[in-house]
Amino acid sequence: MNSRQGVYARACQTGRLLRSEGVLGVAARVLEQGATTLRPTGNGQLPVRREDLMRAAEVAAGGWELPGPATLVPGEGLTVAWVCVPPGEGSGGHTTMFRLAAALEDAGHRCVIYLQDRHGWSIEQHRRTIRRWWPWLRAEIRDLADGIEDAHAVFATAWLTAYPVLASSARGVRFYLVQDFEPSFFAAGSEALLAEATYRFGFHGVTAGKWLAELLRRDYGMPADHFDFGCDVGTYRIDRAPGAANSRKGVCCYCRPSTPRRAHALAMVALDLLAARQPAVPIHLFGESVRGLTFPATQHGTLTPQRLSELYNRCIAGLALSATNVSLVPQEMLAAGCIPVVNDAEQSRVVLENPHVVYAPPTPFGLAAALEDLVLRPRPERAAAAEAGAASVRGASWDDAGKQVERVVRAVVTAAASSQLLAAPS
Repeated sequence: MNSRQGVYARACQTGRLLRSEGVLGVAARVLEQGATTLRPTGNGQLPVRREDLMRAAEVAAGGWELPGPATLVPGEGLTVAWVCVPPGEGSGGHTTMFRLAAALEDAGHRCVIYLQDRHGWSIEQHRRTIRRWWPWLRAEIRDLADGIEDAHAVFATAWLTAYPVLASSARGVRFYLVQDFEPSFFAAGSEALLAEATYRFGFHGVTAGKWLAELLRRDYGMPADHFDFGCDVGTYRIDRAPGAANSRKGVCCYCRPSTPRRAHALAMVALDLLAARQPAVPIHLFGESVRGLTFPATQHGTLTPQRLSELYNRCIAGLALSATNVSLVPQEMLAAGCIPVVNDAEQSRVVLENPHVVYAPPTPFGLAAALEDLVLRPRPERAAAAEAGAASVRGASWDDAGKQVERVVRAVVTAAASSQLLAAPS
């Protein structure tokens, strides 16, 4: 094809796309193409420091052992370091981590948060975000670039943080808070392999739900314990004001288009089908803003937990998809009487293990049918389902999850300290 034919073909293609997808659809394609063109490829650059990779190579070669804990002082609590990327406002993964850290603090331990910033933001800005969104967290906030001080336990909290935790010479038993199977976040390639490698670093895993713990023990020989998902039932609860039970009319959906594992495109097609079949059912979207919707919906954006509970109380059902470990959203929906529809998968059934969750085939029509069945139930049946769903998670306390983690940390650190004493020359 000569250059003139190429220009003509491109113009025809653009015309067809404009007719089928509109200006916004074509603009999105242009932006995506631009990002792909500008993205570095083939230059060996990875989001892990060279020094950390070199230290990982030493460990793999048997050049050194993982550090043990700092000296235990009888009657005193532990010092626990948490290494994490800076949180965005309302981040669910950080909320879980901070809840666990707060539980350790309540048990008499001291926590220090080390933030791994790779984008040039100031530590003060991150401190303000944390204090504003998680005011109950008392932990000191530090910059990882200043190094990790000796502790009794040092937690990696994501694959990127596992490398500096491995590389640090600070004392502290190495733990790994695993809330999802991160290799699945990437296409097959360097980042997926680097993420998977961290499960063989010899850290002690503490996982969100038992599915991940079983997977890590089985496939990577990683010692791992789990904590059960909690639920903030003080915030997420059924509205018992007069008439509230009859005000449920809509369907809501957790939207994360920037996070592939949340299967956003699949959710949007399912909602499009639902809207075509049941145009009178209001659809509510929360989380990230969505462009180019093909069906009517109210977009709420990021909501505070209280406002989110209010939204759940307006909805009969909610859609919360995940191609990997489940999010906290299904349990929070249940607590407020909103019946969650999730994609049927091993991890969903193992972690949630709840008869009031609707497990639907991960197809547009399967998900749409499950939502439609829920909204077409007679009103008394819907009200009974809302009450039963809320009751099913009433005992899912974050206090219990925190106690599970505290017991694991204390037991592993104590065992490591005893091993150090036995190994010390007499």
